[in-house]
Amino acid sequence: MAQAIQRQGVATRRSFWRPATREAVTGWLFALPWIIGFIVFTLGPMVFSLYTSFTSYNITTSPVWVGTENYQAIFNDPRFYISLRNTFWMVAVKIPVVVVASIAIALLLNMDLPGARTFRAIFYLPNVLAGVAAIFLWRWILAADGLFNRGLALLGIPGPAWFYDPAWTKPGIVVMGMWWIGGNILIYLASLKAIPAQLYEAAAIDGATGWSKTRYITLPMLSPTIFFQVVTGIIGAFQIFTTAYIISGQNGEDVGKGGPGQSLLFYVLYLYNRAFGKSGPGGFQMGYASAMAWILFVIILAITLLQLWLARRWVYYESEQQ
Repeated sequence: MAQAIQRQGVATRRSFWRPATREAVTGWLFALPWIIGFIVFTLGPMVFSLYTSFTSYNITTSPVWVGTENYQAIFNDPRFYISLRNTFWMVAVKIPVVVVASIAIALLLNMDLPGARTFRAIFYLPNVLAGVAAIFLWRWILAADGLFNRGLALLGIPGPAWFYDPAWTKPGIVVMGMWWIGGNILIYLASLKAIPAQLYEAAAIDGATGWSKTRYITLPMLSPTIFFQVVTGIIGAFQIFTTAYIISGQNGEDVGKGGPGQSLLFYVLYLYNRAFGKSGPGGFQMGYASAMAWILFVIILAITLLQLWLARRWVYYESEQQ
């Protein structure tokens, strides 16, 4: 009887530690450090920020529950709408410019021309340069008497004041943003290399021209990559901070205040000022900043879901057509 019970226990242990179970346990053990890190450093702070968005909290004192007062104050804050308008401008202008320029350059680099590999390295090289150093470099290039305006002067074109003129600060950041499109170009180039050559051969037999091939083959096959780049680009544009923080310190204005004329007061920069800039009575307004962060989360989530819904109308997935 005892031997039968012992054999049954051994069989149970063996069935529990069958290969599939061992594989699952091993997988969870390997994922455990990331899970712990996500709970401690991401999920935990998110839950805490959601709570503090309904409180009056300045870090040095305990949070005091105030309900929806922070949200009501935000929607009555004129600078909130200024920052939102500036951010939407950047999203609406910068993303199309970056997408079109990246695809155009990737199409050129995809051609079998001498020196193509060298130009790929040249276009990607700016991504290696540290972001803050590049911003200071471009602040010098786009100065009123900077390198860019001197080049325009040689052509007889008067250059704008760029970061000293409220009408040109955001276009200046768009021009500066072209410095970092090398990563996007490489992603599009990899997608172009993955397009089957027989599609172009079949189109050539049918008499398709270069533009027809681009319109009916290249762009549809690139559409998943374009969709990915647009979604991630919009999310990144909504969180623009470092560039505006540094550039707005010119003309004797305080760094990070969004000058000149609040033309660089983007959403995350204003959020930062509310959280750490002592912009209100009682010190740091962490509750107000947390409420702004959750409003931004809702905006980005809504736009992303809209993009996912619209993707069914224009994104082509080859596997779905087979």
